[in-house]
Amino acid sequence: MSPTPSPDADARAALTYGRYLRIDELLSLQQPLSAGPEHDELLFIVIHQVYELWFKELLHEMDRAVHLLSIDESHRVQHTFKRILTVLKVLVAQLDILETMTPLEFLSFRERLDQASGFQSDQFRQLEFMLGLKSEAAMHRFPEGTRARTALEARFAAPSLWDAFLQYLWREGYGVPPGDLGRDVRSPIAPSPALQAVLIELYRHDSKNAELCERLVDLDEGVQEWRYRHMKMVQRTIGTRSGTGGSAGAAYLGHTLNQPVFPDLWAIRAQL
Repeated sequence: MSPTPSPDADARAALTYGRYLRIDELLSLQQPLSAGPEHDELLFIVIHQVYELWFKELLHEMDRAVHLLSIDESHRVQHTFKRILTVLKVLVAQLDILETMTPLEFLSFRERLDQASGFQSDQFRQLEFMLGLKSEAAMHRFPEGTRARTALEARFAAPSLWDAFLQYLWREGYGVPPGDLGRDVRSPIAPSPALQAVLIELYRHDSKNAELCERLVDLDEGVQEWRYRHMKMVQRTIGTRSGTGGSAGAAYLGHTLNQPVFPDLWAIRAQL
C-alpha cells in the first residue's frame, strides 16, 4: 500500500502560474466607479496600480543599494543602479500610454475620484525620503498608526541613499567633511562647498568611484525627467484645473522641477 501524500505535498504539486501570482485576486482589484463604466477608467486604474507596484520594486532596489554601499560592494551596487534606472525609464514610458486618454475621456469619470489623488501615494513619498527629499509636512498628511504613516516615519528617521554614499566614501579614505558625514539625516540635503572639493578630486583621480557618482547623477536626472513628463501629462489632461485631493495640479508639479536630489554632484560640473 502506497503512502498517502501529505497536504503540503499536495499544495506544492498544485502550484500553478495563477496561484503563485494570485492572478484571480489581482484581476479583481480593478473596480471602476463610473456608471457604465466609462471606457477609460480601467486604463486609469491599471496604470496607477502598476505605478504603485513599480514604486514598491524601486524601494526594494534602493534598500538593496544602501545595503551594498554599507558593505562596500561598489561593483554590485552598480548593477542595482542599472536596474533602478531601467525601471525609471519604464515609469516615464507609461505616461505615453496615459496620454492616449484625451481630456474629455478623463473628465467622463474624474468627478468620481472625489478626494483621491496621486498626491496621496505614500510609496512615492517614501522614494523621495530615500533620496533625501524629506518633509515632515508630507509625512503628517497620513493618519497616525496607518501602514503608510508607519512606513514614512521609518524612512524619515533612516539615512538616505546619499548618506549611505558619503559613509562609503569615508571608508574609501576620502575626507568627507564631518558636517556632511554626521548631518541630521532627517533634514534635506544642502549643497556643501567643502564636500564639492572632495568630489572634484575624486572625479579627477578615481575612475571607479567617479563612475558610481555618475550613476547617482543618472538617478537624479531620471527622477527629474519623470517629474517633467508627469507635469506635462497633467497639463495636457486637465490644463490649469486644480488636482483631485485639493492639490494645485500642474502648478504644484511645476514647483518640483529643477530641484536636484544630489546638488553637490551638479554643482561640480563647471569645475571639473
